[in-house]
Amino acid sequence: MPVPTITLNNGVEVPQLGYGVFQVPPEETERHVATALEAGYRHIDTAKAYGNEAGVGRALASSGIPRDELFITTKLWNADQGKETAVPAFEKSLSELGLDRLDLYLIHWPVPAKAAWIDTWLALQDGPYAAGQVRALGVSNFTHAHLRRLALASDVKPAINQVELHPWFPQDELRAYHAEHEIVTEAWSPIGQGGDLLADPVLAAIGERYGKTPAQVVLRWHVQLGNVVIPKSVTPERIAQNIDVFDFALTDGDMAQVSGMDRGTRLGPDPDTFDVE
Repeated sequence: MPVPTITLNNGVEVPQLGYGVFQVPPEETERHVATALEAGYRHIDTAKAYGNEAGVGRALASSGIPRDELFITTKLWNADQGKETAVPAFEKSLSELGLDRLDLYLIHWPVPAKAAWIDTWLALQDGPYAAGQVRALGVSNFTHAHLRRLALASDVKPAINQVELHPWFPQDELRAYHAEHEIVTEAWSPIGQGGDLLADPVLAAIGERYGKTPAQVVLRWHVQLGNVVIPKSVTPERIAQNIDVFDFALTDGDMAQVSGMDRGTRLGPDPDTFDVE
């Protein structure tokens, strides 16, 4: 079944489910992205920090898929934040991907200790976004406080905030803030990095009723919450399974059960203290 789209606050449409390439080795990226494209994915999410933008670009170039059918996201790394450095970093990523425009560009982390995310946003807003080199701007790993400060500095709202989000850490308050301010929530680590989360008997029992895997149940939970979601896998069977979540729907009771798994704990870094460059 086709992947539905979500309309961003500037009218751009993003496929709700995409393929993420975090931790995919650069030498394997082209092959795995090609597998994802063959499975029906049209939204690919990468980042400068992943070191695999060029592999993504090669897969896109050889796919034969028209550019306007693809939605490509990459991210500005922390060391490149700043008034003078953000735009050159954007242009380098564009070149690595072999594209003449991006669909979405994200500031990867706020890095409060560096205090450069406002200048970075304004440089991207007045540069690539104003010039039409990127269709939408967004952020990643921003908290309420970071978003409020950004709103005071710019009239251009982030289209998306990509954050850690899964049943163990559903980010209810942040999602409510996003909804109030017309910011789409995008989930990284959407299945909690697999492992223990997917072994939970709650997910197994729900999946058994629909003939779906625990991962498919979690991804369907994201879809029904309205999140954009970018699962990553390097296993062809799982790549295909992860996009096969549009032929069933969870009941309100199912949704409540999955949401009830909330532990309130992150698996990844805290955005208020993460400052790796």
